[in-house]
Amino acid sequence: MRLGCLVAFVKLECTRVDLFGVLVLSFAAATAGGLMRDLLIGAAPPAAISDWRYILVPVLAGLLVFWVPGIVRRLRHAVVLFDAAGLALFAVSGTQKALTFDLNPLAAVLLGVLTGIGGGIVRDLLVNEVPTVLRREIYAVASLAGAAVVVLGDWLRLPPAPVAATAALLCFGLRLVAIWRNWNLPIAEPPRSSNP
Repeated sequence: MRLGCLVAFVKLECTRVDLFGVLVLSFAAATAGGLMRDLLIGAAPPAAISDWRYILVPVLAGLLVFWVPGIVRRLRHAVVLFDAAGLALFAVSGTQKALTFDLNPLAAVLLGVLTGIGGGIVRDLLVNEVPTVLRREIYAVASLAGAAVVVLGDWLRLPPAPVAATAALLCFGLRLVAIWRNWNLPIAEPPRSSNP
């Protein structure tokens, strides 16, 4: 279960949501990507609602952060590490699950990326923000790199465990190096107005 759902609460200082809102954001951040993937591939019922652990972990994380709000600030570096690890784990496992449902390589990569970044997108939309992955950060690209390695390894018929480990390390490492080196994708420039 992705513990990076705690990142959702850094934004809560501005949004002023109640306890139920915190729990909804926590659940969405932790499970929305996998839930969407399972619905798209026909894995019913989705693991996020059929396995009690997928509900319990984000609820406990939400309660912890609601009652001890300073914990995110104190553990900021750990939260970043957990989030990067969760991104890697979800991108890899989401791609593998898509491949087990016999999806084509492109669809498997896209569903792997969706599994990794979907929760953050839903969380940001619920608090009325442009999703982080649509701005500058190297987040979705790291997920894409990990998912692509899984698909390439499957296509080459390499052993799944070393391929998954390599893909996860690539995604995790790329995300952390991007944070450390402050790497960002270019931002689209607004059109210039032409005054006659």
